[in-house]
This record gives sequence, structure tokens and C-alpha cells, in this order.
Amino acid sequence: VQLQASGGGLVQAGGSLRLSCAASGRSRSGYALGWFRQTAGKAREFVAAISKGGSQTDYSDSVKGRFTISGGGAEDTVSLQMNNLKPEDTAVYFCTANDRFSTFYGRTADYWGQGTLVTVSS
Repeated sequence: VQLQASGGGLVQAGGSLRLSCAASGRSRSGYALGWFRQTAGKAREFVAAISKGGSQTDYSDSVKGRFTISGGGAEDTVSLQMNNLKPEDTAVYFCTANDRFSTFYGRTADYWGQGTLVTVSS
């Protein structure tokens, strides 16, 4: 599976950014898609996920109410709208995919793309 993410950048606290990702690869039935993030010296942290048909979503408590994940349709694309960004949201964000949405409940992913850096200045 190939995952291509885009949309990172520098933004001031309180601002917004939108990340996008497209998945391509071997599965005919598509993928559940999600985002993780990582800062230096810390473990990767689950952010949000969406099921293949887009009917189910899951968010970490730290982003709930500020971030919105969308997509999960036939095109295997996903977006993450990030609003009211905080300096603690600064991280490298990774687009990920699972064959099953339920795998995200374990806060893990089978397929990982290259990260995109999000920097939130105070």
C-alpha cells in the first residue's frame, strides 16, 4: 500500500490546516484510513481514523472537537481538517491504513506513509 500525504506547514496558534492523503495498492475492498502523529522523543500517537465507507470515525481525546476526519470513500482518500491548532499539536503527521477499521481501536496501523510536518507557533 502506498500512502501519499500532503498539506503540512507552519501556522499560528488558533489557526487551521488541512491534511490530505491518498491510498493506492493491493486491496480491492479498500482501506480504513487514519492519522497518527509523533514528536521528537515521544511515541507515535493516534489522532483520528475513518472506516472504509466513511460511516465510522474515531478521535483521540486530545483532538476531539477541533479536528475532523473525512473521506473513506471509493477513492481511498482521507482528509484531516485541523482547527484551533495549539502548539502541542506540533508534530510529524503520518497517514496510515488498515484492512479493518477495528484495528485502529488498538491504536495501531498496518501501513504507514511518509510523514508531513505540522508546526504550530505560539
